[in-house]
Amino acid sequence: MQTLGEVTLDAYRLLFSGDRELWEIILLSFSVSLRAIVFVTPLALAVAFILAYTRFPGRQFLISLFNSLLALPAVVVGLLLYVLLSRAGPLGDWRLLFTQSAMILGQMVLCFPILVSMSHASIQGGDRRVWETAITLGASPLRAMFTLLYEVRFGLMAAIAAGFGRVIAEVGCSMMVGGNILHFTRNIPTAIALETSKGSFSQGIALGMVLLFLALLLNFMVSQFRGHGTLSE
Repeated sequence: MQTLGEVTLDAYRLLFSGDRELWEIILLSFSVSLRAIVFVTPLALAVAFILAYTRFPGRQFLISLFNSLLALPAVVVGLLLYVLLSRAGPLGDWRLLFTQSAMILGQMVLCFPILVSMSHASIQGGDRRVWETAITLGASPLRAMFTLLYEVRFGLMAAIAAGFGRVIAEVGCSMMVGGNILHFTRNIPTAIALETSKGSFSQGIALGMVLLFLALLLNFMVSQFRGHGTLSE
């Protein structure tokens, strides 16, 4: 049985030798999570702006709901989507179960509350005079909204980084709706879970190193964005 030092050395060899299977898993994981963020961000920003700059019945309830959903368990989202997308489910005709599209959909659901909640806080904390001045100068509501979003861009970038960090490391939803299929839906977290269960720790540690490096990088980015946002205010 290999020692921890030997397993770690094997993990480094896998990472830096360009192991095809390992890097395929890494690239697939980043591809799915990046697409999820790109697809869901415009809707999340629009909802956050509406919550910050409009008044309507139930607004406070929605804000509280999105804040509560920050702790939404990934496995619950996976279970819900599995029921909806299975052949017996209402969306079974779409044939999305065990595909990357299903994984993207699950990750969009997971990061949506994070993006809305953090973006709402940033927009709410921005200078309302930016919006009012833009409207006074004849800008359309859409143009005024983009002007305001640009003013709080660092806070929005922090929200996007936090959302990406949430979805790329989740395992429950991806496992349930993706199926952990090699060369097709196997991403970093599901591969770590599989390799560890088989007692093959080298690949799991190598992929864990990638996630650890990513977590440190994202935390640094969030801190930098928040710092810039504070200075800009």
